[in-house]
Amino acid sequence: MKKILGMGNALTDILLQIDNDDVLLSLNLLKGGMQLINAERSEEISAAVSNFSAKMATGGSASNTINGITRLGLNAGFVGKVGKDDIGLFFSNDSLYNGVKPHLLESETPSGRCTVLVSPDSERTLCTFLGAACELEASDLSLEMFSGYDIFHIEGYLVQNHDLIRTAVKMAKEKGLKVSIDLASYNVVEDNLDFLHEIVNQYVDIVFANEEEAKAFTGKAPEEALDIIASMCEIAVVKVGKDGSFIKSGNEKVQIKPRLAKCIDTTGAGDLYASGFLFGLAKNYSLEVSGKIGSIVSGNVVEVLGAKMTDEVWEKIHADIKKLVD
Repeated sequence: MKKILGMGNALTDILLQIDNDDVLLSLNLLKGGMQLINAERSEEISAAVSNFSAKMATGGSASNTINGITRLGLNAGFVGKVGKDDIGLFFSNDSLYNGVKPHLLESETPSGRCTVLVSPDSERTLCTFLGAACELEASDLSLEMFSGYDIFHIEGYLVQNHDLIRTAVKMAKEKGLKVSIDLASYNVVEDNLDFLHEIVNQYVDIVFANEEEAKAFTGKAPEEALDIIASMCEIAVVKVGKDGSFIKSGNEKVQIKPRLAKCIDTTGAGDLYASGFLFGLAKNYSLEVSGKIGSIVSGNVVEVLGAKMTDEVWEKIHADIKKLVD
């Protein structure tokens, strides 16, 4: 059975469903945006939302994907960095609980966390304190970490550290792994465009992008962008929200319809799509079946708060996948 290794920011999500947007205004937060904050600002926001009940879960884009992969039934591991604190311990224990093998480095800096404020209309406002998570360096990596894995999945939020990414993909290739990357954010793509083109052309086998990221990467609309990205790697996936997704490999191109869902929170939708798609590829399913599995998983996660789903939801997902592949 194939195994998948992820690498990303080891963040713990602190999810709060707010009853109106007044708290966003009082904190001068842009609704629907994501802003990086320092430790002091993190404490200020925590104090302002202390009257709302909070739900904690391991987060970060690649971590979400890897957690989804283990819940689908594959073995997976995760490389990241945490602090020597309660949040770091929670991240490690929650990863283990979800079946993930943690390859976690430790730092004296506090662990990273992302406060997610979910408005009544399901829009999410993210306040991210990276902390120890962003201290992951090339020198933390070893070839041994990649041993026994078949696919290496990276979140695009790490690409600002060119040395880390270049070292990681070279090690992955040296150990014979396929490399997958989720472009993660259009502004990250814009800021690291030349580097991303270099990495995708030379090392990456699978690229995930949403409509905005694909446009930032190619300058083109989704289907044209798909063609360009597919010419640079083995498999290109462009997600177009409520219109589903497009997948292309060589001359094969498929369009995947979205799963109809009652959306309450889009946190993790793209990450869990990648879980389903990579699971399908690891099981040697076709591009179309793999895309449909991605759609099933992502269509379920938007119906819950956060990127983690209950055992009952996963049972339903497994039943839907069984119907699809039988």
